[in-house]
Amino acid sequence: VVDADLQSYFDSIPHLPLLARVAGRIADSRVLELIQYFLKQDIMEDMTRWTPTSGSPQGAVVSPLLANLYLHELDVEMRQAGLVMVRYADDAVVLCRTREEAEAALTRMRAWVDAHGLKLHPDKTHVGDCRLEGRGFEFLGYRFEAGQRWVRKKSLMGLRDKIRTQTRRNRGDSIENIIASINPLLRGWFGYFQHAHRYTFPSVDGFVRRRLRAILRRQLHRPGQGRCLRDHTRWPNAFFANLGLFTMSEALQLARQSR
Repeated sequence: VVDADLQSYFDSIPHLPLLARVAGRIADSRVLELIQYFLKQDIMEDMTRWTPTSGSPQGAVVSPLLANLYLHELDVEMRQAGLVMVRYADDAVVLCRTREEAEAALTRMRAWVDAHGLKLHPDKTHVGDCRLEGRGFEFLGYRFEAGQRWVRKKSLMGLRDKIRTQTRRNRGDSIENIIASINPLLRGWFGYFQHAHRYTFPSVDGFVRRRLRAILRRQLHRPGQGRCLRDHTRWPNAFFANLGLFTMSEALQLARQSR
C-alpha cells in the first residue's frame, strides 16, 4: 500500500493551471470570474494585506471541488498505469500487490506531483504492508491493519472530547436532556464508523455511561467518577436505555441482523 498525503495542498495549489482546468470545463465567463475572485481574495495577516497567487481557502465549500478538479489528471494517470488509487481531496491510498509495485507507484505519483507544483508530505507518505501488525495505514478516520478496520486514535479521542464537553458534571440540566443532546453525536459517529472492529463500541458505550453516572452523583451532591459497583447497581445500563440513550453495541447488533 502507498499511503500518500499532499503537503499543504490547499495552501500551495497554483492558481494559473487550476483556473485553466476550470476553464476547460466551464464556459460561462461569469462563473470563471467568480472563482478567480474567490481564489485571489486579499488576505489580512499581521495588519498587512496581500493577494495570494496560490492556494485555495481550506474549509471553504468550493475548495474540495477545486481539489478534485486539479487532481483528476492524477487519477487518470494512475488508472492508465493499471493502479488502483482511492483518493479523497488531498489524501490518497494506492492499493498494490507487491512492494515493488508500490515503490513504482510512489515514484510515478511523486513525478506527477512535482511536475504540477505540489509536494508529497515527507512524514505522512510511505509504503507499507497493511497485512502485518504495526504496518497499517490511516485513511479518512479509519486505521487499516492486519486485516482489520479500526477507528484511528485521533478520531476516537475527538469523540471522547466532544462527549466530555456535553457531559460536564456541573451541567445544570436533567439527565433526559443531556441524553437527548448527545444522542445525535453518537448516532452520527456510529453511522460513519460502524464498519470498524466491534471491540470499539462497548468501550465507547461504557465511557458515555460513566460520564452520565458522574453527573447523577454530582446531582446527589456526591463526589466521584461513577465507577463503583454501587453506582452500576443504582443506575444500571437498563436505566439509561429506558431514557433513550443511543447504544452503539446494540446498534451494531441490529445492523448485522439486517444484513
